[in-house]
Amino acid sequence: MLYGAECWPVKNSHIQKMKVAEMRMLRWMCGMTRGDRVRNETIREKVGVAPVECKMREVRLSWFGHVKRRDTDAPVRRCERIASDGFRRGRGRPKKYWGEVIRRDMEQLQLTEDMTLDRKVWRARIRAEI
Repeated sequence: MLYGAECWPVKNSHIQKMKVAEMRMLRWMCGMTRGDRVRNETIREKVGVAPVECKMREVRLSWFGHVKRRDTDAPVRRCERIASDGFRRGRGRPKKYWGEVIRRDMEQLQLTEDMTLDRKVWRARIRAEI
C-alpha cells in the first residue's frame, strides 16, 4: 500500500483515503465490520500497528535523510538544483511539491536538515510509534 510513498507530494485528501483503506484492511484482518461498532483505536491496539499517516511520514523523512547524506554530485542531489526556466504554471491553486510536504513533516517532528548527517539520530527521531 505504501510502495513509493517516499516520493508522493501528499495532500490531506490522499491521507484520508489511505486511512480509510488501512482501517478497512485492519477490520478485515480482525474479522470485524463497521456494523460491529468497534472503535478504530481499539482495532489498531489489537493489531499493534502504527497509523498509516505516521508510516508515510517516516518513509518520506527516511528518503529525505538518505538524499541529504549523499554527495552533491550524486544524480539524486543534482535533481534538486534543476531550474525550470521559462516554465509557466496554469491557472488555479499551485500543485503541492514534495519539498513542502517534507518541510511540514520536519516542523511537526521539530527536526532540522543538520540532523540528517547523523543517521542513527535521524532514524531514531523519525521513527513512527505504535
